[in-house]
Amino acid sequence: MVTSNFPDPAHTTTGQRIKSARERVGMSRPVLGGLVDRSAEWVKAVENGRLQAPRLPMLLRIAHALGVQDLADFTGDGHAVPVSVFAGERHMALTAVQAALTDYRLPGEVPPPDVTHLVVRLEQAWQVRHASPDHRTQLGLLLPDLIRDAQRAVRVIRGEERRDARRVLAGVYRLADFYCAYQPAPELVWLVTDRAMHEAMEADDPLAIAGGAWAKVQVLRDAGRWDEALDVAAFGAREIEPYLHSGDDWRGMWGALQAEVAYVHARRGRYGQSWEAWGLADRVARELPVGYRHTQSSFSRPVMSAHATTLGVELRRPAEALRSADQINPDTIASVPRRARHLIEVARAHDQRGERHAVWALLHHSERTAPETIKYNGFARDMLLGLRRNPPTGLRQDVHELCERVGIAA
Repeated sequence: MVTSNFPDPAHTTTGQRIKSARERVGMSRPVLGGLVDRSAEWVKAVENGRLQAPRLPMLLRIAHALGVQDLADFTGDGHAVPVSVFAGERHMALTAVQAALTDYRLPGEVPPPDVTHLVVRLEQAWQVRHASPDHRTQLGLLLPDLIRDAQRAVRVIRGEERRDARRVLAGVYRLADFYCAYQPAPELVWLVTDRAMHEAMEADDPLAIAGGAWAKVQVLRDAGRWDEALDVAAFGAREIEPYLHSGDDWRGMWGALQAEVAYVHARRGRYGQSWEAWGLADRVARELPVGYRHTQSSFSRPVMSAHATTLGVELRRPAEALRSADQINPDTIASVPRRARHLIEVARAHDQRGERHAVWALLHHSERTAPETIKYNGFARDMLLGLRRNPPTGLRQDVHELCERVGIAA
């Protein structure tokens, strides 16, 4: 039996339990608010019940800030819900990546990095990220040195080449965002996305600025900061609109930003605005060459169908989501991690319809496609927890084994 030092769940609200956890560790409201990017007044309103209980992503951030390991201490449902079930375990290379991001020392008599070589290394790292089932492990091997070298290049190189170095460093930070996402270190996601935008602005590179905006929109969306997310997306789109005839990547980036706008509206439950933005993005995708894929965002024709599936899920219209899923062969999604994520989104649609056998089959397929995607996907881990409590007929052992592989202990 799991015991807790928190107040009796039957007589307390989520806000009161958050307050109890905060006071237990001696943390003030302003400090907690700062750690989760909210005001002290917001914390007070949650604790006093003037605001509804935070959604799962914010509960996870509060749990990390307060050192709470079991979400049941907040939700009060009487069942142990380890934070790691939703957030995933800390990846073995996270400490090394974090150390590189916060290492400000310059080595002694070392020649400055070659920017052209850094460009090649970054391109190769992006290829590894999209082609590898164990993409986090592979990036964890590459990122620490790449981050240090790119940061050093910006510090020691002068003249016009420094602008090129800043452009590369912005790309390195955008790549690091994919590694840091959905790990128990949300502060690193904010750090790398802010730095990506800063370096892009310093380089005065509209395409890099738009790429930084794309990453920042996702962080703001997951934090529930809808209006800010939409403002950042609009800013990024405006930066590149004068250059849309300059090449496929400019249009691909603009389309990717519209797809993110659609996602933000779907999270808010705004059906018409969501599909309007998706339509703009889809029109761009269809104008791009067959086989085109934007490196950072994976924006492409197949991925637009995957986005449509996600919108249906977020809008709680699983039949629409599944109709969209039927329009795409997952194997046409070139990025292996993105393909695995799409399978999880299809599983979510079936989960909304209570179709547990289909949920298991799709999660199993996702795990076989890219095990490090499902391992760090909170939606997938939540569905697996549900399957473990109520396994589909004939699949109890299969569910148990999949949970073990994903890192959800019995």
